[in-house]
Amino acid sequence: MQVAIKMKVPATVKKKGKTYVSCCPILDICSQGETKKKALDNLVDALMLFFISCFERGTLDEVLKESGFVAAKTMPLKRKPFPSRFESLDIPIPFHIVHKKDIHNHCHV
Repeated sequence: MQVAIKMKVPATVKKKGKTYVSCCPILDICSQGETKKKALDNLVDALMLFFISCFERGTLDEVLKESGFVAAKTMPLKRKPFPSRFESLDIPIPFHIVHKKDIHNHCHV
């Protein structure tokens, strides 16, 4: 079974010479591309891999807290949009759910 968590993060894009540089300032992760779209697509890929890597290392909670994330007790009825100087990126974080019976069928040795 697959499950995906989606995070919405702010991003900036600036043209530097012939290259576009994209950045997620709250996580200090940047990427680049030949077009604005490619730079943002590359940033989405970089952020997705970053989140997966943090999860696998067991540091996702720590990284999010250090970046200023806090758990909300309830979802706000109206979400505040990011300031206009930011793009809004949806970052999918894919997971597979392994049922306990399936875990016993795999040998990790």
